[in-house]
Amino acid sequence: MNITVYLGASEGRDPALKTAVRELGTWIGESGNALVYGGSKSGLMGELAQSVIAAGGEATGVEPREFIEREFQYDELTRLIVTETMAERKATMIELGDAFVAFPGGTGTLEEIAEVMSEVALGHLDAPCILYNLGGFYDALASQLALMIEMGLSTHERQRGIHFATSLAEIRALL
Repeated sequence: MNITVYLGASEGRDPALKTAVRELGTWIGESGNALVYGGSKSGLMGELAQSVIAAGGEATGVEPREFIEREFQYDELTRLIVTETMAERKATMIELGDAFVAFPGGTGTLEEIAEVMSEVALGHLDAPCILYNLGGFYDALASQLALMIEMGLSTHERQRGIHFATSLAEIRALL
């Protein structure tokens, strides 16, 4: 299974993020699954890819040309796909993915997983969409989704493919 993971190219301030991303990467690599991600060598993205490869797994990076020109790509990847735009990058990552995980990240991570959430809710994508809610990172988003249902702007049925997991064990169970 190709697991598309969205996460940032920075490390963040909480050392637990680096530990958790390494655990996720090691599991992906050891489990026979493959990683699809943004392709960067920096921060949590680099840690994830390095962990997958060190565990014997395959890692595919999808990187826009502008980032390649700035040499942000991780050179040890199994495969690097170069796109012309960020929109093409997002579409390619969705096309390649069989399951989607949003690790804690910034606005780019939020934008990317929001697109997956919308595709799942509309029934255009039949794949698990998992928000890795480490330390309550996505609690506010979970509350917002619940409010959408409460106000009649969404339904439980539309959100049934969107999951929140607080541990790697929960992610594994969902997959």
